[in-house]
Amino acid sequence: MGRQPLCRRVGYVPQVTSFKPTGSSIQEVKLTVEELEAIRLKDIEELELEDCAREMNVSRTTFSRILDSARKSIADALLNGKAIVIEGGNFEISAIRQFTCPLGNKWYATGEHVTSRLPQDCPRRNKQ
Repeated sequence: MGRQPLCRRVGYVPQVTSFKPTGSSIQEVKLTVEELEAIRLKDIEELELEDCAREMNVSRTTFSRILDSARKSIADALLNGKAIVIEGGNFEISAIRQFTCPLGNKWYATGEHVTSRLPQDCPRRNKQ
């Protein structure tokens, strides 16, 4: 018997939890919260695999498996006209989260706003 998997650390719980193609879609693809976090870290934040794994508190190989699973689910939904439902998983919410703006500036945010919404502007943007 294998050991119980550790909770994956996520920095954002989405407010929108489903996407449905135009028309009526009966079939759904499930995307876990940690799969969505893997997509955010690698494809939106553009972090290296090692940094993504560190942010989620998992090994690099585990992160790669989570990312591959997420991308496969998203591709299935897009190519076959299925709805995407984001729910479940084995995760804990990170108390501190790193953000990167398009200019490359990095900053950390803490507190409740980390999970309720994404920041809109880089704090350094107004100073430049």
